[in-house]
Parts: sequence; structure tokens; C-alpha cells
Amino acid sequence: MARRRKRKSRRRQEGRKILEHVPQYNIESGEDKPVTAARKYIQATGIAPPALLLVKRNEHTTDRYFWAEKGLFGAQYVEENHFLFPSLRLFESPLETATVAVPVR
Repeated sequence: MARRRKRKSRRRQEGRKILEHVPQYNIESGEDKPVTAARKYIQATGIAPPALLLVKRNEHTTDRYFWAEKGLFGAQYVEENHFLFPSLRLFESPLETATVAVPVR
């Protein structure tokens, strides 16, 4: 029996494109849980938001977190709801945010 292909969300794809332009930091979790390692790294280095943290849990798994002014979020949530984060508006393409100019007579 053939498997159906999973439908890709346009909103999530758009969010993923926006997150590609955000600075990324690769870290290892070590003995800590991934979210704790991410918080400790942010505290130690003083990273300014927005930033994407890729925390390597083991050789097969990497957890992705987004550091925003509001706090630390899962990257998948941010991809789906990128419009809720004002700091990501800087990275949107100008074609998406452009408005139509009407000439004044």
C-alpha cells in the first residue's frame, strides 16, 4: 500500500525561510538537558535576540531553539507562528511586506 505524502504547510515553509537569515549557534548539551544547555549558553555568552540555537543532544539528535526578546521557544513553533515575533519582521523579504503605492493627483 502506497504511503501518502505529508502536506507541507506554506506558513511553516515561510517561517523556515525567515529563520535561515537569523544568526545560528551550534552547541553540545553535555550532561544538561538541551533546553538547559541552551539557556546556560545564552547566559554565558550574552547572545542578543533573535538567534537560533542548535543543541546537539547525541550523534543522531539535534534540538532547535529560537532565542527571542520574549524568551526561548522551540524552532518549530516559531516557524509556524513567525508573525508573532516582531524581531523576525526585519528578516522578511521586502516583496512580502511591500504595499501597493497609489499615485496621488
